[in-house]
Amino acid sequence: MPLPTKRPAVIDFLRTRRSCPVRTLAAPAPGHDMLRELLIAAARSPDHGKLEPWRFVVLERAALDRLAGLVRVRGAALGKDAAAIDKAAQAFADSPLAVVVIAVAKPNDKVPPVEQLYSAGAVCLALVNAALASGWGAVWLSGWAVHDRDFVDRGLALGAHEQVAGIIHIGTATTAPPERPRPDIEAITQWRTE
Repeated sequence: MPLPTKRPAVIDFLRTRRSCPVRTLAAPAPGHDMLRELLIAAARSPDHGKLEPWRFVVLERAALDRLAGLVRVRGAALGKDAAAIDKAAQAFADSPLAVVVIAVAKPNDKVPPVEQLYSAGAVCLALVNAALASGWGAVWLSGWAVHDRDFVDRGLALGAHEQVAGIIHIGTATTAPPERPRPDIEAITQWRTE
């Protein structure tokens, strides 16, 4: 296979990709067929041992509204401040569609749970990038609610061995995503020759 002589278009996409704040996403969102294509692309993520240590839960409007309400109830029960509750609830209320990536660590002598969690994280990023590359707006969020066991048990009916790796919100971007400072590659890269 010949070596590339110019920068591929996919590198330009990855160098300029920007997530869209959930408040800037609107309907329409991908339909079932398009979303299935995005999920297939995301599932091509690195998966040491071919364990598939993740699964998807698709949240449509009624589910998003239910979870927004549950966030408010749990936030109050946990004594969260009103701003934190509103922010977490609004992410569900504003989203036209969300995919919860569930990390499902599987017993395996060769692949430790942390590597399986990394795979679930790779799926999250791959789904965001697949959505953005397809012309949708998308963002990967988590927040306090997805780390609250009562919320995930009541809201998502997760098994005891499961956890939320991320929630990928997808829809139509209503504004250009904001730019933000990016890492100084020279400051964080070491080149070793021996």
